Amino acid sequence: MKQPMVILAGPTAVGKTSLSIALAKRIDGEIISADSMQVYQYMDIGSAKITEQEMEGVPHHLIDILEPAEEFNVVLFQQKCKEALKGIYDRGHIPIVAGGTGFYIQALLRDIDFTENEENKAYREVLEQLAAREGAETLHQMLAQVDPVSAREIHANNIKRVIRALEYYELTGEPISKHNEQERQKENAYNACYFVLNDLRERLYASIDLRVDKMLDRGLVEEVCRLRDMGCKRGMVSMQGLGYKEILDYLEGACTLEEAVYLIKRDTRHFAKRQLTWFKREPEVIWVNKNEFNYDEDRILEFMLEHLQKQGIIG
Repeated sequence: MKQPMVILAGPTAVGKTSLSIALAKRIDGEIISADSMQVYQYMDIGSAKITEQEMEGVPHHLIDILEPAEEFNVVLFQQKCKEALKGIYDRGHIPIVAGGTGFYIQALLRDIDFTENEENKAYREVLEQLAAREGAETLHQMLAQVDPVSAREIHANNIKRVIRALEYYELTGEPISKHNEQERQKENAYNACYFVLNDLRERLYASIDLRVDKMLDRGLVEEVCRLRDMGCKRGMVSMQGLGYKEILDYLEGACTLEEAVYLIKRDTRHFAKRQLTWFKREPEVIWVNKNEFNYDEDRILEFMLEHLQKQGIIG
C-alpha cells in the first residue's frame, strides 16, 4: 500500500498558503514546504515566508532549517522530506506538500535517484583544475558536446553540476540527462493527489506586483542589508533568490531602487510563467482554476476533498 500524499502546487503569489492551511485543518494534515527559499533563516520578507500566526497551529516542515551560507538542493530536499514524512505518517496525519518548485515535487513524488554512486576522483580533479585555469565556460562547452540537454539545463557557473555531468559521462558513456529522464519516468512512489492552483494571467500578474510592493513596505531593503552585514554574498545559493539579488545590486550602486523593483516584478512574472509550463508537463495534475470557482475558497476546498475521497486518501 502506497502512503497517502497531497500536493498543492502552483505559481508564485497564486494563494497556495491560505488554501493549504484550510485544507490541512479539514484533513488533519501537516504541511511540507516545497520552496527553495523558505528553508533559509533570516530570509523572511523576500521569500514570502509564512508567519507563525498565519500557520494557525498547523505544523509546518522545511522552513527555517538552514543558514543562508548553506547550500540547498534537490537531494537535500528529498532527504529532509523523507525525515518529515516519517514523523507525519507515524502521527497518523496526511502530508500536504505545498510550494512552487516543480522539480523538487517531481523528485519526491517519483523518488528519483540522484546519487549515481560511482565516481572518478582523478577525472574530477582534472576538470576542477581546468575550470580554475580556463574558466567555467570551457567546461560548459565540453558538456554541450557530449550532453547538450544537460548543458541547456545547467548554468555554466554551476561548476559543481557541470563537473558531475561530465564525470558521469566519462564513467558510463551515456549522458546524465538520459539517466535523469529514466528516473522521471518512474511511477509515483505515493498515493498522491497533485493539485495545481492557478488563476487568470492578468490577475496573477497583478498579485505578483502587489506582493512585491508589500515586501518593500515590510522592509525588503533592510532585510537584504542585514544579510549583507552578516556576510551573505552574491555567489551564495540563498542570495540567488528573486528579490535578493536585485536589491543587492541596488545596495551596491549597480542600479536605482526603482530599476531593482521593476526587475523583481518582471522576473517574478517570468518565473511564474516557467512554473506553469513545468506543471503543464506533469501528466497527473488536477488543475484548480480559481476563476472557475468564482474565487470561492469553500467551493475549491470541496472540489479537492471530493478528489481526495475518490483516491482513497481520506474516508
